[in-house]
Amino acid sequence: MPTDRTGPGKEGQGTQPRAGGPLADPRLLAAGAAGLVAAILALWAFRGMPLGVVAFWAVPLPLFLAGMGFGTAALLLAAGLAGLLVWLAGTAIGAWLFLIAFGAPAALLLIAARASGGLGLPLAMLGLLPAATIVGAALWLADMPGGLEGTLRALTEAALDSFDLADSAGLVAEIVRVQAAAIGFWVALALLANGWLAGWMLARAGIAAPPAWSSARLPGWYAVAPGLAFGLWLAAAEGADAVPLSLVLVLLVPLMLHGLAALHRRTRGRGGRPLLLGGVYMALLLMFVPTSLAVVGYGAFDLLRSSSNNGGGGRGAPPPRS
Repeated sequence: MPTDRTGPGKEGQGTQPRAGGPLADPRLLAAGAAGLVAAILALWAFRGMPLGVVAFWAVPLPLFLAGMGFGTAALLLAAGLAGLLVWLAGTAIGAWLFLIAFGAPAALLLIAARASGGLGLPLAMLGLLPAATIVGAALWLADMPGGLEGTLRALTEAALDSFDLADSAGLVAEIVRVQAAAIGFWVALALLANGWLAGWMLARAGIAAPPAWSSARLPGWYAVAPGLAFGLWLAAAEGADAVPLSLVLVLLVPLMLHGLAALHRRTRGRGGRPLLLGGVYMALLLMFVPTSLAVVGYGAFDLLRSSSNNGGGGRGAPPPRS
């Protein structure tokens, strides 16, 4: 999760323009290097090169390094350069995919972190941005046969055809119902992981302070979003609920992350903390669905309780001291 601790007047401290032209400006150099690396990673994945999946999920890392270390403008320049390079390489669809999945979200997350001074708003955006993308895709594909669901069904059938499973109508239907949510989930986790890794790397280099996980508390108003999506899902016609269900699932991701952050806060300084947290993360790996639902429930409880203790305010109660 990105956060820029340089603060007003300190952004890019030690990185002010120097004599010698643009090439002597560390911010421009960082933006250029980050854009080039991000484009290489994206093209490596789009061309089907070895370890392309790993390269694809690492695309946001250089963007976050540039933005968190040298300011929001550096991230914007890096994202624009990377998108341009991918487009010039002959993959216009890849350029749009890069910008929609990583370029624009990384910039918005960093801007939100700087504006709010914490991780609460960026955490909420990890659910709101995928949800907005799903709604936008549904509107854009509304004129296509079957809309977004029809497009996902065609893509799923084409993918399963290579495994001789194209005739499994039930399997296709189940995949289509959660496919958009699964994509949003993995993109949100990729942004979170790369933002955290960038903050850790910059902290080790002494360039920026590490992100404060204790400030990862959702604003109180966020509870309305999954509630509305759940209502839309209940009202959807049977067999045409893929979009509402996907909205519910992606909007629950920040609540799960909020629950994990609350566990970290409330177990701080207590005996057996490593064992408890290790057990929770191991359970997430082995039994993801029931454990994640339990963590989501705990996150929702903590969010509502914090909002109530704060008189309905958006920031919630301060973390407990230990």
